[in-house]
Amino acid sequence: MNELSLAQKTAQFDEFFAITHNFSVNITPIDNSETIDFEKFMESIPAPFKLATEMSSIDQSALRSIQNLGNSAAQLVSFLNQQSQKIDLLISYILSQQDDKQHRFSGLQFGGGGIKFIAEKAFDIGQLVELKIFLLEHNCAIYCYGEIIEVEAETVNEKTTHKVTFHFIREEDRETLVRASLHEQSKQLQKLAKLRNQKNESEG
Repeated sequence: MNELSLAQKTAQFDEFFAITHNFSVNITPIDNSETIDFEKFMESIPAPFKLATEMSSIDQSALRSIQNLGNSAAQLVSFLNQQSQKIDLLISYILSQQDDKQHRFSGLQFGGGGIKFIAEKAFDIGQLVELKIFLLEHNCAIYCYGEIIEVEAETVNEKTTHKVTFHFIREEDRETLVRASLHEQSKQLQKLAKLRNQKNESEG
């Protein structure tokens, strides 16, 4: 178990930008009495999640290298992007098969420090959980371990909001979540700008 205080774990969660976004997440409680280290966590990562992260890392590295070639690389970048999109579709399908309806919950927020999700029945604060985070519209899915650090009951819909900080996560997966959160923020800002323009045009 992580020996940090609850306040320190909350601070870890808040260190990273988080975006409000609806997504699917599989959550399975982990026996808190078990001795779990990072090595055991790494061994438990399902192959499709490893494959997805490796493909994403290769894409990022390849595109950065080619973009340094200048204007002459534009057509090559376009071609590689098309091939990458085909692979992304295949990876997304493979990852979707990992989404177990029995353990599926609705995610509300994600970022590099953790996630928020809702559930009808509250988990205990301090409970370790296995997380499978599905952001298929961003062509990524992350497998990690988290810890429940905050539980808040919603009186309106009688559901409970949980804040989860990452307990064990690969750094490349954290970077993927950071990129996805910033990309989602950009999409949301563009959508707001478009709505404002449409409103101004209708009023004008």
